[in-house]
Amino acid sequence: MLQTIKRIAIGASMVASASVLATAPALAASLTGATIGGTAASDYLVYGVSGNNTVVIPNTPANVQSVLDGNAASPTGNVELRASTEKASFSGADFAKNTTLSGNIGGKALTLSSLTAQDWFGGVGLPTAYGAANLANKWFNDFITKAGYGAAVGTGNAASMYNLFLGSKGFQASSDPNISYVNQNDNTGLISIGLAGHYDVKAAYASNPSFAIFANLLPNGFQASEVVKYTYNGVTDYLYSFNATNSGLVAADDGKSHNGNYEVTIAGVPTVTVPEPSSLLGLMAVGGLFAATKRKSAKTA
Repeated sequence: MLQTIKRIAIGASMVASASVLATAPALAASLTGATIGGTAASDYLVYGVSGNNTVVIPNTPANVQSVLDGNAASPTGNVELRASTEKASFSGADFAKNTTLSGNIGGKALTLSSLTAQDWFGGVGLPTAYGAANLANKWFNDFITKAGYGAAVGTGNAASMYNLFLGSKGFQASSDPNISYVNQNDNTGLISIGLAGHYDVKAAYASNPSFAIFANLLPNGFQASEVVKYTYNGVTDYLYSFNATNSGLVAADDGKSHNGNYEVTIAGVPTVTVPEPSSLLGLMAVGGLFAATKRKSAKTA
């Protein structure tokens, strides 16, 4: 009888251990098979890390993949899609083209893209005025609300700010997301995407002649990411954030970019988890133990 009790106690302990192993949090998966495409497939930059700086490195598939393997606590660079949007030569015709980053995560395809005039306004030369029902107005109202002008939404004051931003080519400048990482929680399915940007947008705007006037309207320390378009599991939408953490990095070429990390998320599909081999062995051992105990009991009955 004593031996039977001992076997049952050991079996219960093994079941508990196997249960812990089977339910332990799965590691986060990263984007795999990363490729660059779109109608402006060559217009991108890859930034690696050297010390505390991000530095431009060659546009190779291996480099694209490698800089995406970081996380919010330790970004390892970024890929800037449609890198020419802030150049003075960027024209209306250019604004009709995009650059994409595609790959697989958790067994499903994910495409991240820069934005075009079609995304913002509904098309090149189509409704750009304040008050139109488009992404540009939705995003700008969110932008000024975060900046403390929520009461102005829908008024002439907001229209004036919008026209100033539009005339400064602010929408073009917000269309080139810097993708720093793409990770997925295997248990919950949540996909986290890092957007490298300015930790202090007001300071960055103030140093840019095109945005210096608009910068005066922003509060000190204002934060806003660029916008990224995504297509995943049959859904296409747009992501942006107004809250950044300090990335611990800064761009070597201008001394002000990439020091903010903006994390945006997609409610992804959880991956199917399979018990670890050790868990299966534990369960097999438990099954054998109870079988032996049952045979022992039958013999002594």
